[in-house]
Amino acid sequence: LAVPRGPGQSCGPDRYFDSSRLACAPCGAHQRQSAGGGSCVCEPGHRMVSGSDGFSVTCEKCPENMSGVTQDGWNCITCPKGLTSKGNCKCPNNEILVERSIDGILLNEALCIQCNGSEQSFSASDASGNRCVRCEKTFIQVSKSCDCNSPNILTGGLCFLASEGLPPKGIATVRFAQLGITLTSAWFLKNLQSSAFACWLYSNLTACQALGNMCVMNMNSLSSSSTDACGLFQYIFVSSARVGIVHSIPYWRHNLPWLYYGDQPGLASQVLEKNHFPTTFSFKGTDKDVKLQFIAASFDAAGNFLKWQSLEGGILQLCPDTQTKLNAAFAFGTTYQQSCKISVSKILLDFANPVFYDLFLEYNGDNGQQHLWAVPVLNLNLQYNEKFVNQGSNMNNWLLTRRFFLVDTLSGKENDLGKPPRVIRIASKITISIRLVSHTQRGTIYPPLISVAYTDVLIQNPETQSVMVSFAVSYEMNQSEAQIQTDIALGVLGGLAVLWSLLKTAGWKRRTGSSIIDLQTVFRFLLFYAGDLANVFFVITVGTGIYWLVFFKAQQFVSVLLPLPSQEEDFVTYLACAFSLKTLQFLHLLVSQLTVDIFFIDWERPKGKVLKAVEGEGVTKTAAAPVSIWRTYFIANEWNEIQTMRKINPLFQVLAVLFFLEVMGFSNLALMDASSSLTRSSESYVAPWSRILRFGVSAALWVAIALLQVTFFAVFYERFVEDKISQFVDLCCVSNISVFLLSHHCFGHYIHGRSVHGHADTNMEEMNMNLKREAENLCSQRGLLPNTDGQTFQISISRKMRLHYDWIHETLTRKRGPTRLLASSANTLEQSTRAYNAMNKFLSSFIDHVHKEMDYIVKDKLLLERVLGMEFMEPIDKSIFYNDEGHSFSDVLYYGNEATLLIFDILFFSVVDLGSQSFVLAAILTYLQQEIFRFIRNTLGQKNLASKTLVDQRFLI
Repeated sequence: LAVPRGPGQSCGPDRYFDSSRLACAPCGAHQRQSAGGGSCVCEPGHRMVSGSDGFSVTCEKCPENMSGVTQDGWNCITCPKGLTSKGNCKCPNNEILVERSIDGILLNEALCIQCNGSEQSFSASDASGNRCVRCEKTFIQVSKSCDCNSPNILTGGLCFLASEGLPPKGIATVRFAQLGITLTSAWFLKNLQSSAFACWLYSNLTACQALGNMCVMNMNSLSSSSTDACGLFQYIFVSSARVGIVHSIPYWRHNLPWLYYGDQPGLASQVLEKNHFPTTFSFKGTDKDVKLQFIAASFDAAGNFLKWQSLEGGILQLCPDTQTKLNAAFAFGTTYQQSCKISVSKILLDFANPVFYDLFLEYNGDNGQQHLWAVPVLNLNLQYNEKFVNQGSNMNNWLLTRRFFLVDTLSGKENDLGKPPRVIRIASKITISIRLVSHTQRGTIYPPLISVAYTDVLIQNPETQSVMVSFAVSYEMNQSEAQIQTDIALGVLGGLAVLWSLLKTAGWKRRTGSSIIDLQTVFRFLLFYAGDLANVFFVITVGTGIYWLVFFKAQQFVSVLLPLPSQEEDFVTYLACAFSLKTLQFLHLLVSQLTVDIFFIDWERPKGKVLKAVEGEGVTKTAAAPVSIWRTYFIANEWNEIQTMRKINPLFQVLAVLFFLEVMGFSNLALMDASSSLTRSSESYVAPWSRILRFGVSAALWVAIALLQVTFFAVFYERFVEDKISQFVDLCCVSNISVFLLSHHCFGHYIHGRSVHGHADTNMEEMNMNLKREAENLCSQRGLLPNTDGQTFQISISRKMRLHYDWIHETLTRKRGPTRLLASSANTLEQSTRAYNAMNKFLSSFIDHVHKEMDYIVKDKLLLERVLGMEFMEPIDKSIFYNDEGHSFSDVLYYGNEATLLIFDILFFSVVDLGSQSFVLAAILTYLQQEIFRFIRNTLGQKNLASKTLVDQRFLI
């Protein structure tokens, strides 16, 4: 379909623009194009012998003595005062050309006088009475006069014979279904019947277009039993099959507008999916490749063709905006959304005359010739019958149309066209949908679809009434394959998560020393599974977000398009599940760390004896010199400090992520447009956010910055500045304090801090001397076993050992110690001291292999045991100390659970952002929750430390 950009010059001087075919057609002999370009007129010096509004004209040359042509073009006349360029007579200023006498008889010679009457010769005065004109041709054809007397039919200013087989009488009513109102339209009452008759009898182009427009104003509502505008149009459409079709399109008849695609079931899916659009698009290239060239043929309500209009001018966007932002609507791949409220008074002022549009998408053919592709319309207000309803996603139930309008202020006028309308109809929601062909690598799309939803407004107070309108361009592709792949990944990883959780539960049962599967076991399995399933959802959502971020933003030739907001619901559900389950795992981790059993074993022995007075007896006895408790307090404080230490700096993490998102502009990558630029002009259009891209960008930054932090701390900071975990182990050895930890009933960790020098409670000089001797290898190694350096162990203790530990621990925790320095009784202090000494003596003797019935062995873990995080051997007779090549005791600290904490922070940040669409608010709330949970972990961890070790909480600072 090769179509000129508009009537007039494009067709040439000897051709006219046929608006019914939207193509140029040749003029006849002695004819030329009219001034408007939409019809033909006789050349100067020629008169019309017959004609139909300039579309079928016969011309005849005038005699030499009467070389002028009358204004109506039908007669020759002598022009004493010269001719115009069009061959008509001309008169001086302030004179009116009179070509007929007062009684209507054509003069041989034109007069420059005023016309003041009418008589024969088929002339009549116009409404203003200032010129004489030939009366309407239907009057002459029907009655041979300027009267249309009975039984002839006068309608719409035209005269018709009653015996010409006219279409049935039309119903001039308009149904406004949303308001439940049916009214008789003054416009329909005046023009419906005449347009139908003129279209039927004379194939009058403007009449046929006007009839089609009235059908569109009536929401294309077809009914086999109705004779409304659409019923009359369908009557003429069916009866005009013999006249042929336009451009090989069966739904486009000669002389008629193209309103429908047909009502065959399943036709809509064939129109929209059977054929691909003939050209391809990309994100980077020329304007033809990266922009959608939409063009519309516009008509007024009377059926006159107005002009071709590009949609880049914003003709369909009712909301005011800058031209740059309006033009951005048709950049390929850029999701465009515009909405606003418009007052009814402004609508009545700006849209006094409805304009109707036939939309096309422009493209170039293989030979470079310009072509147009008709864009179908889905009228969401149309309900043809129970079979065809233009709602939902089932294309087989759709009835596609072609023509639409923005505002109808005409059909809702009752009685008088000069009065304001009672009801107006507004295209409140217009959406152009672009769908990508599946498995394309070159940006091939299906034919576009424009969906229009109308709103009926009952006029009451236009100044206070307003209507919400929106315009959108959306891009979509079939996401079923991606959804299937996601479901497969979720199923496989979810199944693996079940197996991994079962292994964790089995390991937990082994570490608790229980072999019975009870309700607690099931509950623990569910907790493990919640954490593992949260990781599965996290991996899937992060993978999905980064996939769309990389493959959508980086592509040149379009192969994927972003999911629509409605297609993101599954993703949001997965993210919500990940956050909920990870929260459960985090709380479980918090409770587990707050209930660990811990004791500091003091290896220091008394130096000599001292005299001690015996209270109540008045005598003194010798006793062992007391050992200082300050070393234990010191170690307890150091342990308290590292409880919430992490492998990253949380504040830096949050600030860095926010810096890259908001300052560096990484947040712009989350916009639903094809641009991968980090900056946007303030004048440019800002596309809506994609929830998937927002999560993908933020999660990628969180993970990347966290990995950089972990790498920096592991490779540089902890190696060259300070490693607090290793320093704590060294400090224990220097302080002659060992740490005995039980994270499970029969499993825990041991830090061997026994000093190789025998004493740590010494002065500075001796301490420096000891360190120097150790540095010069003049003393034994620090390890638990001779000639080894292994100081940290994972321990799996026997049940007998645990029972003995619990027996002493019950005495230790029966009294929590003094609540004030001077408020405790001597008995309580003495009892607590005895229990502490008993536990210290028992654990130190246990380490020294004193209790043969509760002995232990030291061995290496198998590789599979390390991988699975469980122990295969059960400590029945002897406890087992597993050599720890790292610092696995950090598992009871924040430090050893960085992955869980980081994922929880990422999910918390993302959930807040998706709910608020604000990275700043998400960053603030994420930091606040970090500080709140850190405070809870510190406070309750400090209480647990004081409770389990008998270190007075007042000394923990």
